[in-house]
Amino acid sequence: MTSSHGFHPYHLVDISPWPITGSISAMMLTTGLVKWFHQHNMNLLILSFIATLLTMVQWWRDVTREGTYQGFHTSTVMKGLRWGMILFIISEILFFFSFFWAFFHSSLSPSVEIGMYWPPLGIQPFNPFQIPLLNTTILLSSGATVTWAHHAILEANYSQALQSLGLTIVLGVYFTMLQAFEYIEASFTIADSVFGSTFFVATGFHGLHVIIGTSFLFICFIRLYKCHFSSSHHLGFEAAAWYWHFVDVVWLFLYIFIYWWGG
Repeated sequence: MTSSHGFHPYHLVDISPWPITGSISAMMLTTGLVKWFHQHNMNLLILSFIATLLTMVQWWRDVTREGTYQGFHTSTVMKGLRWGMILFIISEILFFFSFFWAFFHSSLSPSVEIGMYWPPLGIQPFNPFQIPLLNTTILLSSGATVTWAHHAILEANYSQALQSLGLTIVLGVYFTMLQAFEYIEASFTIADSVFGSTFFVATGFHGLHVIIGTSFLFICFIRLYKCHFSSSHHLGFEAAAWYWHFVDVVWLFLYIFIYWWGG
């Protein structure tokens, strides 16, 4: 890559409208949620979803062109992208750490306001050996299938990579469906003491991360189908796989401490 300063391995991105449209659509999304909660009107929320989706599709399209067809993702650029993904996952770990801190703060020393008892009286927690155990099996299996897909890409076995990655996506969708069913059948709500608050915030944000991770893997599935990845150049898939393993590990902690020990 050349510039007025000569050859360099870095990628100086072109001017793009997608950061500003992404910011505006995110603000609309937040405002739309508030409007939906208070006025039961989903017009702004639907519009913000459309704007966000359009921004995502076009921004990802540009990044795919830069890395796959234009050759801007040199080894130096990919090293920076890897570190960016690692630091992002570390920030997500700290994000969930705050939820576990809140849970242990209340569960290890229950206050008098909740009867000095955990779980608080009147709360019937989930049986950890029913849907939660099934969801644990599903996520651990999906971690194995996404690793299978990674090794298939490394060996240039793209047919097997498509099969295993598709199976991972199916498992992710299945997990989300079971968690939605679990929420519908729950005997308590987010408003039922600190137990309900910490439970639904922690598991709900994890469920959101599963949806994001499934979308991430679905985009990788499309790119793999279009032959965007090779055995030596598949950073997009690696980032998705790292993110998915992070989701797996967080769920293990949620299952052990919130479903099993905390219940």
